[in-house]
Amino acid sequence: MTLNPTPALLDILYWITLFAVIVSSASAVLKAGFKQFDLFGVIIIAIATGLGGGSLRDVLLDIEVFWISDQIFFFASLGSAIVIFITARLIVISPKFFLIPDAAGLATFGIAGTLVSLMVGAPWLVASFMGVMTGTMGGIFRDILCNEPPVVFQSPLYATVSWGGSLMFIGLLFLQMDVTLAAAIAGSSIFTARLLALYFNISLPIFRFKS
Repeated sequence: MTLNPTPALLDILYWITLFAVIVSSASAVLKAGFKQFDLFGVIIIAIATGLGGGSLRDVLLDIEVFWISDQIFFFASLGSAIVIFITARLIVISPKFFLIPDAAGLATFGIAGTLVSLMVGAPWLVASFMGVMTGTMGGIFRDILCNEPPVVFQSPLYATVSWGGSLMFIGLLFLQMDVTLAAAIAGSSIFTARLLALYFNISLPIFRFKS
């Protein structure tokens, strides 16, 4: 299925992506902060997290990279990083709090990535995986730059809920549901499922060699 990029649809994509950039960048600052990086280091990690997944998606889809065509996304990432950097110096923040904006970024970027892919005519299965990649790659960049194993490879359900939510979004569109409502339902499902997986420690089986 292909979605025509109407002004209304582009507007929905804009706001979803902007929110995703802000919360993902915030999650990066919260995690990088516990590594005692300086302001410049924190900003670099925040930008890599907030813009990295979408950049890779756009390169693979052979379209103009979203934050280069509209620099508001770059400034949003930069601003989010600076605000959280300052806020963290004024109030006490739990080391695990970054998981909440991280889950929000996973959800919103997952929907945004799927939506962009459908708008350029990608097959539905490819579009769903592009949603997963958009939602998870920023976090992978963040964790690598923080010199830690990526959360996506060792944490309770992460990419799995992203893919499930992307497929749900596509399924709802097939059922002719309004795009905004479908995005809200699928995005909320990703966010909720991720937090529930963290709370109940639900994860996929881990690879082990037979002993």
